[in-house]
Amino acid sequence: MLKPDDAEDTQNTEKNRRDFLKHSAGLAAIGAGAAASESQPTSEQENDLFQPKEYWEERMTPPDDGKKFGWFVDTRRCFGCHACEVSCKAENDVPLGNYIRQTFYQDEGSYPKVARLFLPMSCQHCEDAPCVKACPCGALHKKSGGTVAVNYESCCGHGTCVDVCPYGAIYLDPVAKQAVKCHNCFHRTENGLEPACVPTCPSEALHFGDLNDENSKISKAMKEAETVSGLVQLRGEKETKPRMWFSGDAPAKIEPRIPVEGESYNPDAYSIYNWKGKPSEPDSESDSKE
Repeated sequence: MLKPDDAEDTQNTEKNRRDFLKHSAGLAAIGAGAAASESQPTSEQENDLFQPKEYWEERMTPPDDGKKFGWFVDTRRCFGCHACEVSCKAENDVPLGNYIRQTFYQDEGSYPKVARLFLPMSCQHCEDAPCVKACPCGALHKKSGGTVAVNYESCCGHGTCVDVCPYGAIYLDPVAKQAVKCHNCFHRTENGLEPACVPTCPSEALHFGDLNDENSKISKAMKEAETVSGLVQLRGEKETKPRMWFSGDAPAKIEPRIPVEGESYNPDAYSIYNWKGKPSEPDSESDSKE
């Protein structure tokens, strides 16, 4: 039998143990929360790869010319001819194995009800462009209409822009060792022409122009598509405010295949092993029996 003093010591010991466990659990929860916060930065947190704001703030601001360039990709019309890629390579002298723009595709359905979806991709020309923030040599900047471009007189090929692009839209040239990306063919747009890929598209799936002009082709096309099928953007959770909109089923289906931070467009996108994506659910009872 315990003496009164022994019983009191036992109670104190048990209380201290419970207090210790509560304190430890609290620290563990705080640690887990901090780890989650570090692994999934919120919009209020700065990426460790970003330069100080005073270094990129001016380059993030486009000329005040009243223009707001953007893209609309109507995937309902795209049939995967890759003409946009070919014209882009020819216009910008892009070497084999590298891409400024690329068309991703995926097969959906089961025989005989099958379809192939296509998703043309390129730089989103984000309003809050992470590549501009991360560029250590100050080469990435905004041009007319918000076009994100590279100044090749100062690009050092550091590659941080590739590490932070949420769309895999930048690659390092294997010869020049400099960053390459879509620049809206500004050598054409500055002379009143469209980017080379737009007039090349035989299905008129690509639209480019001034979003501030409600009478521009892109504004009219987007308005019509929004009424019929709606407009979507990719990876909006990244909060980069991309300037590219899509319509159709392809974006939701193919988005998981789009490169992420630290990756670039590559020939693997055309591998026959990518022709069929994740098996679809049976469309009917007869399909399930087959």
